[in-house]
Amino acid sequence: MSSASTTAGSPPRAAGPAAPAADHIDTKKLIAFLAMVLGMFMSILDIQIVSASLSEIQAGLSAGSDEIGWVQTAYLIAEVIMIPLSGTLARIISTRYLFAISAAGFTAASALAATATNIDQMIIYRALQGFIGGGMIPSVFAAAFTIFPPSKRNVVSPIIGLIATLAPTIGPTVGGYLSNAFSWHWLFLVNIPPGIIVAIVTWNFIDFDKPELSLFKKFDWWGLISMGVFLGALEYVLEEGNTNDWFNDNYIVAGAIASAVGAVIFFYRAFTVEFPVVDLRAFTNKNFSFGSVFSFVMGIGLYGLTYIYPLFLARIRGYDSLQIGETMFVSGLAMFFTAPLAGFLAGRVDLRILMIIGFTSFSAGTYIMMHLTTDWDFWELMIPQILRGFGLMLCMVPINNIALGTMPPARMRGASGLFNLTRNLGGAVGLAIINTLLTNRQDQHYFSLRDHIHWGSHAAVTQLNNMAANFNASGLDGEQAALKQMVNMATRQAVVMSFGDIFLMLTILFLAMILGVLMLSKPSPTGGGGGGH
Repeated sequence: MSSASTTAGSPPRAAGPAAPAADHIDTKKLIAFLAMVLGMFMSILDIQIVSASLSEIQAGLSAGSDEIGWVQTAYLIAEVIMIPLSGTLARIISTRYLFAISAAGFTAASALAATATNIDQMIIYRALQGFIGGGMIPSVFAAAFTIFPPSKRNVVSPIIGLIATLAPTIGPTVGGYLSNAFSWHWLFLVNIPPGIIVAIVTWNFIDFDKPELSLFKKFDWWGLISMGVFLGALEYVLEEGNTNDWFNDNYIVAGAIASAVGAVIFFYRAFTVEFPVVDLRAFTNKNFSFGSVFSFVMGIGLYGLTYIYPLFLARIRGYDSLQIGETMFVSGLAMFFTAPLAGFLAGRVDLRILMIIGFTSFSAGTYIMMHLTTDWDFWELMIPQILRGFGLMLCMVPINNIALGTMPPARMRGASGLFNLTRNLGGAVGLAIINTLLTNRQDQHYFSLRDHIHWGSHAAVTQLNNMAANFNASGLDGEQAALKQMVNMATRQAVVMSFGDIFLMLTILFLAMILGVLMLSKPSPTGGGGGGH
C-alpha cells in the first residue's frame, strides 16, 4: 500500500499489481500475503504495546515524567511520515524489497530498543521502529485489493480489518502481560522471532510487481523533506500540545509554523512535479474521499478509546498494566468474533446498513460510559467494550470497501497509504482533543464541586467531621487529614465527570456519522479491504 501510485504525468501502467481475472488464488501469493499480515500486525501492535507499561520503562531507564511520553511520540511521528511515502517506495523498488527490508529493519530496531540503557537511546530506536515499520502497513491493503479477485474480498477484508483494529486494542493486554511476567525488555524482544520469519517469507514469496528503478531519477526530494516536516511537526504539536499548554509554549508554536510551511511546499510539489512523493489524485474519487473521512473518524474512536479506558483504570481504579490489559481484552474478543459476521454480511447486505448498525453500536457503548462512576470495573465496562468491538468491526469492512473497492490497480498503493494516513491523523487529532478536554473539563468540574463544599453545607460539614473523627481515632491530625481527603475525593470525582464529557462527545460524533452514511449513494456489496492503522 502506500503513497504515490502514479505520476502526475505518466500513464497508469504497471504502477500496481494487476488484479487477476480468475478466482483462483496462487498458493505462493497467499503465503506471502499471510506473512505480510503478520508484519502489519507487529507494526500496529507496537504503537500501543508500551502504553500500559510506560511506568516500568520509565523506571528501567531512569527517565523523567516529561521524557517518557516520547517513547510513543517518536514512534508515531516517524510512522506517520513513512505510511504515505511507502507507495512511492514500493513502486520504485517493488513490494518485495520494501516489505522484506521493512520487516528486517523493524526486527533489528526492536532488538535495539530492548538493549536501550537510557531514554535518548530508546527514543532513537523507537523512531527507527516507527519509520521502518510504517512501510509494512499500507502494502498489505494494496495487496489485498490487487492479488485477490473481488469474489474473495469478503474473506480477506475481515482478516485485515480485524488485524488493524485488534492490534491497537490488545496492545495494552500484551504489553501488560509481558512486562508483569518478564520485564519491559520483552515488549520489544517479542518481535524478533516473527520478524525474522516475516522477512524470510516475504523475500522468497512476494512477486506481485517489479521494480521501476528508473523512477528514482525523478524522485522528489524536496517533496519528501517538506512532507516530513509537515506531518512530523503536526504529529508533534498534536501529541505534545496539551502537555505543554499549547501555543503558550515556544516549541509548540515553532512546530505549528514548521508544519504550516511544510504543508504549503508539500502540496505545491504534489500538484506540480512529474513524479510527486505522494499522489493526491486518489481524492478525486468520490468513494475514496468519503471513505477517508469515515476512516479519520474511526481513528478518533479506535485510538481515543484505547487511550481513555486504560487512563480511567489506572488513575481511578488503580489498576496495574496486567489488570488493564485483562479488562481491555473484552473489546478484542468482540472484534474477533464479529469479523467473520462482518465479512459474511458485507456480500449480502447494503454496506450503508452495516455502517449504520456499527456506528449505532459504538454510540450505544459510549452512551453507557457517559454514566461512569468511580466504582466501575471489569463487569460494568464489559457491555460498552463489547458494543465498541462489535461496532468497529461492522464499520471497518464497509468503510474500506467504499474507499478502496473502486480504486484502479494503478493507484491502489498510493491510495492505500493515504487511507491509512487518515486513520493515523484521526487518532492523533482525537487524542489531542481528548487530552485538552480532559484537562479543561476536570478543572471546571472541580471548581463546581468545590463551590458546593463549604462550611455552610450541612452534608459537607457532617462528612468532614466523620472523617476527622476516624483519623483522630487513628492518632492522626483529624482535621488536616479530613480536609486533604475531601480535596482528593473532589478531584477524583472531577476526573470521572470529565471522562463522562469525553464519552458524550464521542457519542454525538458517531451518531453524526450516521447522517454522513445517509449521504452516500448505494455502494456495491462486493468485498472490501481491511482496516488501517
